[in-house]
Amino acid sequence: MYPIDEAMGIVSLDSIPAHSAGAPMPLVLADDVALVLAYETAPSGDNLAIVRFVDSRAHLFGPPGDETLHGHPLAERGLRPYGVFEVLRSTWISELERLNRVHVRHDSRRYAALRHFVFTFHDNTFECVARSIRVVSVVPNDLDNRRELLKLMAGQLIPDPNQN
Repeated sequence: MYPIDEAMGIVSLDSIPAHSAGAPMPLVLADDVALVLAYETAPSGDNLAIVRFVDSRAHLFGPPGDETLHGHPLAERGLRPYGVFEVLRSTWISELERLNRVHVRHDSRRYAALRHFVFTFHDNTFECVARSIRVVSVVPNDLDNRRELLKLMAGQLIPDPNQN
């Protein structure tokens, strides 16, 4: 985890589709160049939001959930359950920049445009550092659309077990 300092702040990102408070079933797909987060939207989970993070650098996915979110270091800064947030003046970005300073072509200006995002789901929390966030689509929440999302990330056809 990253260190917390007094300058860090939290803002809610209301333009990103809200997720179901019950069981949003978040799905994280990542490789060297792409990071996609999909989840069931509020209130009923009938739709699936697909969010892409542009120029992602790092991500975390796991505890805490809604019942233990008060233990997250950013809880005192306004992080709350069932939301989408941006961390202002993130020390995680500063730490990533510091780690990269040993590279012969390091350029600290590359880190100035990065942003720290947090999604607080029912059972877990997703955080990432990326240049921007973009809602790719909101589609009906069904097995076919989840399979299409996997195809998008894998870049190949994933066989449908129900078809011969």
